Amino acid sequence: MVDLFSQYVKIKPLIDGAIQEVIDTSSFIKGKQVATFEANLASWLGTKQVISCANGTDALQIALMALDLKPGDEIIVPAFTYAATAEVIALLGLIPVMADVNTTDFNLNMDSLEGAITPRTKAIIPVHLFGQSSDMEPIMALAEKHNLSVIEDNAQSLGAEYTFSDKKNKKTGTIGHIGCTSFFPTKNLGCFGDGGAIYTDNEELAVKIRMIANHGQKVKYFHQVVGCNSRLDTIQAALLDVKLKYLAEHLAARREAADYYFRALKEATAFRLPTQNENALHTFNQFTVTVEGNERNRLQSWLKEKGVPTMIYYPLPLYKQEAFSGYVQSGFSLPNTEQLCQSVLSLPIHTEMKQDTLAYITETLLEFR
Repeated sequence: MVDLFSQYVKIKPLIDGAIQEVIDTSSFIKGKQVATFEANLASWLGTKQVISCANGTDALQIALMALDLKPGDEIIVPAFTYAATAEVIALLGLIPVMADVNTTDFNLNMDSLEGAITPRTKAIIPVHLFGQSSDMEPIMALAEKHNLSVIEDNAQSLGAEYTFSDKKNKKTGTIGHIGCTSFFPTKNLGCFGDGGAIYTDNEELAVKIRMIANHGQKVKYFHQVVGCNSRLDTIQAALLDVKLKYLAEHLAARREAADYYFRALKEATAFRLPTQNENALHTFNQFTVTVEGNERNRLQSWLKEKGVPTMIYYPLPLYKQEAFSGYVQSGFSLPNTEQLCQSVLSLPIHTEMKQDTLAYITETLLEFR
C-alpha cells in the first residue's frame, strides 16, 4: 500500500544528517529543531501558530481540552471515520454525536450535520477524509450561526486546499478555529514513529494549547491547569523538517498516481472512482473506490490473488462499534455511512509509485468480472 523505504532512500543523506545532528547535541526533548519545524510548518500552512505533540489523537484531545467544555457537552463528528475522532470526545466525558456523510466525497453531509445540532452542541469536528477537504464554507457558516467551535481533523489531508465562493483559497486545517494533524509514517507528511500537531490563528488559544500539551505549565514546575505530556521528540521534528521541504513534490506524486488511475479506469463499471470536488484540491492519502452491488469482498479477494494489496477504510460505522454503543439509541442508522462501509475499497497509492506498478494494478482491475 505504501513504500516508505524508497521515499527515505531518495533523501537519505539529508534525513541521516538531521538525525545525527540531534544525536550529536543530545537534545532529544525540546531541542531547537522542534521550534524550527513548528515555525516552518506554520509558514507552509499560512497559519500563525503550530504546536507539535506526540500524535494525531493527542492533537484532537488537546484541542478539545482547550475549549473549556463541560461533561455532557455534545461534539458532532462524521460516523464514517477512524475511531480516534470520537474516542477523544468520550475520554473527556463529552458526548460524540454522529452525523452522516456524502457518498460522493465521503465527508460530512450538511443536512445530517444541521439535523444533529441541539442546545447542548458545542463543537463540530469535520474530518477531511482520504485527502479531500470537507465543504468548509457552509460548515463555518453553520458554526457561526449556532456559536460552535470547529476543530478540523486534518490527519489524512495535510496539504489539501479549499476554495471559498469569493475565490479565497486556504489549506485545510487553517479554516476552522483549530486544526489537528498526524505525522504517522503513512500520512502525507510522515515521521519515523508517532507525531502530531495542532494549529490555530488564535494566539490566546495557542498559548493554552501549548500549556496543556506541556503538563499544564508555562513555566517549569508551575502548573496552571491540568494538562498532559504530549511532545514531538527532537529527532522526529528534525526529519519532519527535512521532509517538509519535499512535501509539495510528494503531494504532486500522489496526484500523478491518482491521475493515472482516473485515466486508466475511466471505463470501469464494477466500481465508482473517487470524487474530486471542484472547489477542493485533493491530496490522495488514500485512493478509495466504491464497489457496485455486493461485490466489494469478491473484488478484494480477486486483487489479493493477483498480488495487489487493498484496505477497507472503514468496515463499520462508529455507532456500530462496541466502544460507542452507549452513545446512540438502539436501531440508530445513517444510510450513506452504512452504504460506504459495505462498498469502499482503497487501492495502493504513495509517493513512489512506478508506471509499471500502476499499469499492473489497473489492468488487473479491468479484468475483474
